[in-house]
Amino acid sequence: MEERVSIFIDGGNFYHLVLKKMGLRELDFDFEAFSTLLANGRTIAEHGKRFYIGTVRERAGDPKSVEAMSRQNSLFTTLTNTKWEVKTSKLRQRREKLTIDNRVEECEKIRKLGIREIRFIRDREKGIDVKLVTDLFIGAIDNKYDTAVIVSSDTDLVPAIDSVRHRLSRKVEYVGFSIENHSDPDDNTKPIISMIQRTDIQRTLIESDLKPFIKPTMLKLPEI
Repeated sequence: MEERVSIFIDGGNFYHLVLKKMGLRELDFDFEAFSTLLANGRTIAEHGKRFYIGTVRERAGDPKSVEAMSRQNSLFTTLTNTKWEVKTSKLRQRREKLTIDNRVEECEKIRKLGIREIRFIRDREKGIDVKLVTDLFIGAIDNKYDTAVIVSSDTDLVPAIDSVRHRLSRKVEYVGFSIENHSDPDDNTKPIISMIQRTDIQRTLIESDLKPFIKPTMLKLPEI
């Protein structure tokens, strides 16, 4: 009997750990071709390609948010046209505070300027990991796959992975990445040890493994 795999891609996690460090956006990457690499000769189960992402919202007076929404809608169209299940969750704005202390480089220089803290607004995904975990469990319970291929380095998934493996007798494959951040060597992407230790199969992909999935750029012809 052929082994059936379901692929679960945490889109936000993949963007920040991989695409952003390669100077790419989601639309630059061929996820459909990537799924063939992930399947690795195995059969992709029915409804077995799932992509999880926080949705961008338009903000009044912010043209960048309009552009981001347009790009994301194009991504969703591309994915659904190739039979990916797209699972979304709203991005929530959260106010955060950074205290200027010895964790911050050149903190003394900054503090001499009278700056003790920096307040900023950050978008956070809410509920994406819950949706991924729910699909992981339902697929196992309903016998929809033999192996779950998880493209995420979110350690919050570890308890669910343990349950799927030991209580529901499914294999879990962790796909991690080793990607250099050329602008900040302290922020290189590395595979997560706890994910390696708690899964049946582990794969670590490097930048050269991913370059074949970068879509060719349309060259703009000079105006006459």
